[in-house]
Amino acid sequence: MAKEKANKKVEEINDTTDFFSRVASVIEQARKFVGRTADLTMSVTYFEIGRMIVEKEQEGKARAGYGKELIAGLSNFLTAKFKKGFSETNLKNARFFYTAYSERLKKAVEKGQLLTAELPAIQTNRIGQLLTAELDGYETMKQAAGFFRLGWTHYTVLMRIENEQERRFYEIETERENWTVEQLKRQYHSSLYERLALSRDKNEVMRLAREGMTVDKPRDMLKSPLVLDFLGMAEDASYSETKLENAIITKLQDFLLELGKGFLFEARQKRFTFDERSFFVDLVLYNRLLQCYVLIDLKADELKHQDLGQVLMYVNYFDRYVKKDFEKPTIGILLCKEKNDNIVELTLPKDANIYASAYSLYLPDKTLLQSKLAEWIQEFEDEHSTK
Repeated sequence: MAKEKANKKVEEINDTTDFFSRVASVIEQARKFVGRTADLTMSVTYFEIGRMIVEKEQEGKARAGYGKELIAGLSNFLTAKFKKGFSETNLKNARFFYTAYSERLKKAVEKGQLLTAELPAIQTNRIGQLLTAELDGYETMKQAAGFFRLGWTHYTVLMRIENEQERRFYEIETERENWTVEQLKRQYHSSLYERLALSRDKNEVMRLAREGMTVDKPRDMLKSPLVLDFLGMAEDASYSETKLENAIITKLQDFLLELGKGFLFEARQKRFTFDERSFFVDLVLYNRLLQCYVLIDLKADELKHQDLGQVLMYVNYFDRYVKKDFEKPTIGILLCKEKNDNIVELTLPKDANIYASAYSLYLPDKTLLQSKLAEWIQEFEDEHSTK
């Protein structure tokens, strides 16, 4: 009897503990929900403020300096009423935000592409509970509530990207990868869009703007070049592969982020023995999206054909003795300071799952990459217009 009572007491305690945990989970989810709702609502609010400013400015456009006076007066009024968030700079940003996104929102409305079903926190039938239904732009705000997916601070970065396709790419990736504002800035300034585009077949460049970065095949993970500015190593200083490897391990999280999607770290200097000799793979990674090992060999100088042969041997060993039957073929990447595409093409078989990728220790010249990409896209469009 005593044992039964004890067991019953334990069950009651466990049940109560589980109940407490479930209640706590609801509160945690609610806090995340409220935080995300507030952040998205701020984007919608500033968009509407931007619309109202633009339309008011157009009424007095014949008067010189009207826009400047309007924003200054509005800033003083709103700051006195609400204290924070309505400086002249913020209001100018709101106006810029509206001009940058109004046309795309209009097209999304026409095509029925508002994503209200995926954003229950700000569905169009509830926006009046979050904002004020009496506002002149209520209909616009309902539409914006189903259109914007990120917080205001992200949009202050995104709205300044002039190229519509590039901007859309960074929007998709920011939402999908949950980038912070600082991560978004870093990816933009490192020219992620241009580097991915220039590493792809011309037919897939436009896909970046529609779908973001997709990893369906090995070549999808490549960038030209890989930017390792976060290592803090001087470009003109002499250093060994060991020093480069140590710097990467120290900044492993940043390195995996730069590599792209789905990478997991397994080992450094992975040893394997073959024919009574020991060999060491610099970095062994696994890509869960491609379901395969990714072996990285580091070179602190220019690529040589012997280096490619070494990586080929590593890949063959992993394919024959390490990978499981359900896994895809191993990928080899030779990460070098300078690469020569002609040597790669001449040295490797056409079906080799091995790639050479150059790295840079400083941020690339974004203007130069943009110009190169524009030329490439123009060539692609010219080719298709003649067919």
